[in-house]
Amino acid sequence: MSPADAVGDLPRPPDRPHRIVYFGTPEAALRPLEALLDAGFEIPLVVSRADRRRGRRAEPTPSPVKSSAQQRGVPVTTEIDAALDVGAECAVVVAFGRIIPTPVLARLPMLNVHFSLLPRWRGAAPVERAILAGDASTGVCLMGLEPSLDTGPIYRRDETAIGASETADELRDRLVELGSRQLVAALSEGLGDPEPQRGKPVYADKIERDDLRLDLSRSAADLHRVIRVGGAWTTLRGKVFKIHQAAVEPSASGAPGTVTGVAVACGDGSLMLEVVQPEGRARTEAAAWANGARLDPTERLGE
Repeated sequence: MSPADAVGDLPRPPDRPHRIVYFGTPEAALRPLEALLDAGFEIPLVVSRADRRRGRRAEPTPSPVKSSAQQRGVPVTTEIDAALDVGAECAVVVAFGRIIPTPVLARLPMLNVHFSLLPRWRGAAPVERAILAGDASTGVCLMGLEPSLDTGPIYRRDETAIGASETADELRDRLVELGSRQLVAALSEGLGDPEPQRGKPVYADKIERDDLRLDLSRSAADLHRVIRVGGAWTTLRGKVFKIHQAAVEPSASGAPGTVTGVAVACGDGSLMLEVVQPEGRARTEAAAWANGARLDPTERLGE
């Protein structure tokens, strides 16, 4: 194998591959698969995670990618090694959720659609981390897959601004659409030569529950970013209190956590609550909640 045919010690995809194995699992991986099929690429096999139960007594549920593939008559497996046996020219990986063994990478060239501007936000939660960090923009990279985490060379890169109030779900949907178009265009027009990643790597660790806890001593602008990620919570009267939507108000009245109507004072500015969810109840409009809560003036969120 010549240097022109490999990236490091791994095989490089042909410039215009047509027969492609697809690796993917969640909703975010659904649109790229459909885009490839709609564009006429041959997908002899899809590799996805095993079916999972959503509750103790529920029947096992297939992944979104598996369901879509089966509806379109594409064989599906959970076995990674099976990708080596269908005569594919390369594989495309989108949010697969499992490590692909190096011996498989050594035999089958792989491309990965990653939802960030690499090397910024390598890892599991690039969309959420970009919002939490207050990044002005993010994007999608089509890269060669390597054994190490998101280090592969870049074939295509597309950037997009992050809206000031855009949620993680909304941003992810836009990036999925952008990545799907990018993928089809690259495979149709020719991959060309990739470029190595340049810049300081930043890692997007998985979002944990504590990342979503609202520390009301922080600024309202910071906390608004947490709310946009989804799952933001604090406490009220010793119980979990979720905030699903809010806006930022520059001024504040009272100590952090003080609630005045739908306004919650923060370390700098206020959050104007829009949609909330007290523990054990459904989501509700904040104004309706505030009317029924009858908070004592001494009660605060976060205590």
